[in-house]
Amino acid sequence: MPAPPPHQCRVLATPWDGVYGTHIDSARHYRRHSHAVFGVGWLQQGAQTSASGRGQVEAYAGDILMCNPGEVHDGQPLGGPSRRWRMLYLEPAAMAAAIGAPDAAAIELTRPVAQDARLRLALEQLLQRLQQWSGGRASDSALACEESLARVCERLTQRHILAAQRPAKPITAVTAINPHIHQVRERIAAELLAPPTLAEMARMAGLSRFQLLRHFEKAFGLTPHAWLLQQRAERARGLIRGGTGLAQAAAACGFADQSHMTRLFTRQFGFTPGAWQQATARTADLQ
Repeated sequence: MPAPPPHQCRVLATPWDGVYGTHIDSARHYRRHSHAVFGVGWLQQGAQTSASGRGQVEAYAGDILMCNPGEVHDGQPLGGPSRRWRMLYLEPAAMAAAIGAPDAAAIELTRPVAQDARLRLALEQLLQRLQQWSGGRASDSALACEESLARVCERLTQRHILAAQRPAKPITAVTAINPHIHQVRERIAAELLAPPTLAEMARMAGLSRFQLLRHFEKAFGLTPHAWLLQQRAERARGLIRGGTGLAQAAAACGFADQSHMTRLFTRQFGFTPGAWQQATARTADLQ
């Protein structure tokens, strides 16, 4: 018997029920089938042809791939022996919650294949952050994932969900900053080790998650996650200046480990925690 075609698949867990990711590198020819979930992802390498709910389609590296629950499709390589793709799958209830729709039945992704560089970049960031979260990188990584998921869902509602079936509340430009945004920032500052979720912040401000990101960034120039990391670096700087060891400072500020703190600290200040430790120790010696 001939050897089966090469096939590798990795399943990625997420912080949310009903949501998972996959990373597949495969030469398989998939027969016609369907899933009970929404799928959105992108073709990383190679090309493929497939049946879909809208007829036969072709996808090439960089293209967005989408499917609706119950949509019958198949797939095989095109112009080469295999292809590689990454996908995010959401059960209907999880999809409805993610985009703020009252009912999953009101959601339909419009095309099986699309070109959308912004959505691809958002998906790439989300899947990268999910990998970090699954590796237990740091207590803030779930918030980073939630921000990225909100970016993905915002782009989906803008470009890839039927206009008549989008959530009732339109996503509009921020014209005035929500008065509760400062309270949200204070809550993050008070809980640097276990920050609130994006959904909790949105409820505090009476906004959707999409709107919360926009209002927060307009008010403070950073997303909640980026602002959180900045405050952790600032706290670490103060602790180290006060004589706390590097490993202890990393743990006290919520970093996964000392190397994680070093990367973010250096990005924030332009010098390493070790260099800061030496400089402040010498200053203390000279006083």
